[in-house]
Amino acid sequence: MRGLSLLLALGLFLASCETIKGVGRDVESVGEAIDDAINDD
Repeated sequence: MRGLSLLLALGLFLASCETIKGVGRDVESVGEAIDDAINDD
């Protein structure tokens, strides 16, 4: 039972890491778009 709990926790941790990476990429894209808009002026 303890092994199953550990495996589940590890899976949730890895899933959250992937989500955070995705959010980081989205934020980076928005930052680049804003930077491009400022530089175009």
